[in-house]
Amino acid sequence: MLSGLGAAFFYLFAFILVASAFMVIAARNPVHSVLFLILAFFNAAGLFLLVGAEFLAMILLIVYVGAVMVLFLFVVMMLDVDFAEMKRGALTYAPAGALIGIILLAELVVVLGGYTFSPNLASTIAHPIPALASRTNTAALGDIIYTDYIYYFQIAGLVLLVAMIGTIVLTLRHKAGVKRQSIAAQVARTPATAIEIRKVKTGEGV
Repeated sequence: MLSGLGAAFFYLFAFILVASAFMVIAARNPVHSVLFLILAFFNAAGLFLLVGAEFLAMILLIVYVGAVMVLFLFVVMMLDVDFAEMKRGALTYAPAGALIGIILLAELVVVLGGYTFSPNLASTIAHPIPALASRTNTAALGDIIYTDYIYYFQIAGLVLLVAMIGTIVLTLRHKAGVKRQSIAAQVARTPATAIEIRKVKTGEGV
């Protein structure tokens, strides 16, 4: 249980987290949405620190805020995206999006409405949380991830790889008049096609 000061910080971080998460989808400027998302990550890291999960808090700041969100910010600022045209086409998919949103909301209501803490929940834990004096939070988390959940960890890496390849394919644009490197054409070159000898008359060279 959190103390009085800890509870105050919990409600502070939670309130800012929920408010910034709402502003991520409510902000009109995509750059502002990314900045609000960064603020949400900072407050989520504060919540992790309150419950003693310092490793997750540092990972959230270093990986997501320090790398992923900064990358998103540069991509949003550097890409020449016509957001006005995108918003005009969004109305076409509004009915389907509203239907999916209603289904997800109904599922959340069913799950949260029937969720209760089991009185025997502690006895079902396969690996009890060790004391901080004998095992750090980071080491205990590593024991679980790289032993019992190693296959799920690798599958998550494959999913991220597929997402990265899909992002590259979707954002790749070929512009006319731009010379591009062809690895296959370079490998298939022969001395006959790689070198061309021309006789230049005196005084007509470049």
